[in-house]
Amino acid sequence: MQANDSADFDAFYAVTIRRVVLYLYAACGDRAEAQDVAQEAFARAWQHWGRVSAYEEPEAWVRRVAWRLLVNRWRSLRRRLTARARMGTPDVMTAGPSPDRVAVVAALQQLPKAQRQVIALHYLLDMPVHDIAASIGAPEGTVKVRLSRARTALARLLDDHDQEISDAPTRT
Repeated sequence: MQANDSADFDAFYAVTIRRVVLYLYAACGDRAEAQDVAQEAFARAWQHWGRVSAYEEPEAWVRRVAWRLLVNRWRSLRRRLTARARMGTPDVMTAGPSPDRVAVVAALQQLPKAQRQVIALHYLLDMPVHDIAASIGAPEGTVKVRLSRARTALARLLDDHDQEISDAPTRT
């Protein structure tokens, strides 16, 4: 790799890393996981930078690779959880995240993966429908439907959560 290629990649990385991590964080709800997956995706982009840099949107390539890596990690996690379930619960429990974060992540996790993906791209990366469609290889109409259904589902899920909190008995 030539020095100017390295400088081009460094500039690309600096401009896009935050957006890719934000996208992955919205998809998985775990900042460390999002950062790890993003780093792996950028490492793969670096390995193939001569080809990736020639793409019209190299960031879309990185996001696509990162999404696949994330899905593979979910599959691996599912297998590990199944194995742990056979072994019983751990003895040590750690403190959990805030109730609001739990509610949002839980609501996002209840969405189908395709809806979660377009929500993250649209609202966290501020991508217009046209760009999302090109990025994920789906028609614009499909992206619009997924966004609409995801918004409706999230509103319902978060309203249900708010209602559960307001209906909960108060301690005095």
